[in-house]
Amino acid sequence: MTETPSAIRLYKGLSIYRVANSPNWMVRVWDRKRKKYLVKSTGQSSSILAKDAAQELAIALLKSEVRVETEYTFKYFAQKLLNKTTVKADKGELSRQYVKAMHWAILNADWGLVDYFGEHDVRKLRTFDWQEYLDWLYQKRPDLSPSTRNTLSATFRNVLKNAQEEGAIGDVPQTPRTKQRDNPRPFFRFHPLVPKEDDAYKKLLRGAETMARDGVAVRGTPVTTELYDLILFLVHSFLRPISTELYALTHGDVMVANEPKRLILTIKDGKTGYRSSNTMPGAVSVYERIRQRNPNHNNDTPLFLPEYTNRTTAAKVVQRQFNAVLDQTGLEVDPYTQKKHTLYSLRHTAICMRIINSHGKVNIFNLAKNAGTSVDQIERFYAKYLPLSKEMALNLQSFGGEG
Repeated sequence: MTETPSAIRLYKGLSIYRVANSPNWMVRVWDRKRKKYLVKSTGQSSSILAKDAAQELAIALLKSEVRVETEYTFKYFAQKLLNKTTVKADKGELSRQYVKAMHWAILNADWGLVDYFGEHDVRKLRTFDWQEYLDWLYQKRPDLSPSTRNTLSATFRNVLKNAQEEGAIGDVPQTPRTKQRDNPRPFFRFHPLVPKEDDAYKKLLRGAETMARDGVAVRGTPVTTELYDLILFLVHSFLRPISTELYALTHGDVMVANEPKRLILTIKDGKTGYRSSNTMPGAVSVYERIRQRNPNHNNDTPLFLPEYTNRTTAAKVVQRQFNAVLDQTGLEVDPYTQKKHTLYSLRHTAICMRIINSHGKVNIFNLAKNAGTSVDQIERFYAKYLPLSKEMALNLQSFGGEG
């Protein structure tokens, strides 16, 4: 069995050590560029002579790499990509959330792409280099999720595509995606998925209504009928309960339309960027109550909790009150997925409700576009986990019209 080397640290990133059955000391030096140790024998059995040899070898090992011209480094093209995407986000051509994720992948000080690949020559990067990075990353942060790794992979490719567009490289190396396990999203089961007496969505609404009627306060802020309306609005609008969607919505972003009865919402900077979204009819009644509740509103007045100019604070108030309703009604956990319910569960409920209540006839592409997501996401996280209703089964077995 190989013994663990006993190392003598000379200074940060440089040490000598000796392993079993070897008379000579080895030198180990940390290469910041390649994110790995370089190892070589000192040829000395004396630790004193080995220390002197180690410093000379360290300089030689680190200088063996020819310095790359700045205009061919990964860092150079990464910075160009950051500048380009920031401009596009300012123009509304890209989602700020998307650009934020890209910046985070590139600039993370602990394991970001520039920290690892910064001085690498883009002309020499290959799939093998990417795999080495993934191996290094796994050792450093084994807790990172597959989706995080895929974000890093997509960003790495985007940097190299930028280099390709400028003629610095030919083909962009392949970066195989990390396999992700698709899990169903927790949502509030509703009739006809469950018997009427087990309808969790209705139970949630009753809980919010009761707390408002009883004047329950959460951390000094009373629960009002506004929370009840917010729950309804999310389920009838498919919005994400985030600062750039639900909490950014103002009266100027809402238009009431008929045939069919609906609201047309302008989402200026949602998770997937700008979109115009149609609601279900139930959102119109909610909006009418909002207008009655705030008769002095203007186009810049937020729909929900307008008294909070800081929209992050508004979101926190709603989240706390929603958690209190979950606790009061015993709906903290989705019994089918064993995952905790959050405000996002209302968006998941909205999408599932459309699929089920349309008896399989809803246009998935239209639903995805309206909700600011993709057909792939709806099929992976929603549709495939829902049971086939009688109508959906008939639709599946139909042969079209006669003739």
